[in-house]
Amino acid sequence: MTPTPVLEAVLPSERADADPRALAALARQAEDLGYAAVWLPDHLLPPGPYGPVYGGVHEPLVTLGYLAAVTHRIRLGTSVLVLPMRSPFVVAKQAATLQQLSAGRLALGVGIGWDRAEFAAVGADFERRAARTDEALRLLRHLTEGGDGPFEGEFHGYERGVFAPHPAPRLHLMTGGTSAPALRRAARYADSWQAFALTPPEFADRAARLRELAGARRVAATTRIAWTDARTTAAEARAFGAAGAAAVAVHFGPDDGGYGERMTALAREWSAGS
Repeated sequence: MTPTPVLEAVLPSERADADPRALAALARQAEDLGYAAVWLPDHLLPPGPYGPVYGGVHEPLVTLGYLAAVTHRIRLGTSVLVLPMRSPFVVAKQAATLQQLSAGRLALGVGIGWDRAEFAAVGADFERRAARTDEALRLLRHLTEGGDGPFEGEFHGYERGVFAPHPAPRLHLMTGGTSAPALRRAARYADSWQAFALTPPEFADRAARLRELAGARRVAATTRIAWTDARTTAAEARAFGAAGAAAVAVHFGPDDGGYGERMTALAREWSAGS
């Protein structure tokens, strides 16, 4: 029997004039429809206008705190937070707090970023962003799982310090990307891995490589796709399930007032084909 992945929704955060209350309503609707998670994108200071390329008008961790207060069961995640543009100490504090406030529903999805101009704008190190991300992931685990020090790394370190809260359950880390280094990062540090822009056969190959790299560690392989129509999107999600995806996150297109209708249409199509 072909495994059935869970459906997730990537919420729109692309319009500066968007009403945050509408975003909260979409999160509640996704929960009511049975989606397993909602995700928010991230950009700090993009070189172009916010929109389909640069999502993340509202800072995602702050916004997820808002959504945590109006939902009850659905997982809340970032897809993906550009970790090397931020202090890992601040991210650890934010994530640990949000994990506690949401009763353990946070999935902190991180990536290394891709836009050199945005890194330059915020004074971040673009060339060494991969190494900085790897170290930041180690530091996040160290801080949130009880390490009050010392920590010694190439970019960050401290001898003494007290960190709290230490959330339970432990913080769920997701890493994104499809390159060989991204798979090694997921295998070493992540609880789940989110692919994008792959065909189901390509995904199956990457997922197999991830399992090989992870060894005894269990890292869930997931993916992100774009809405076309209910029937086609459901078929694509099932194809990824057959390729080994535990979850499929769907971006439902522009924030044009029809986002909720498209979420509903896919949920109905998904239920009809189950």
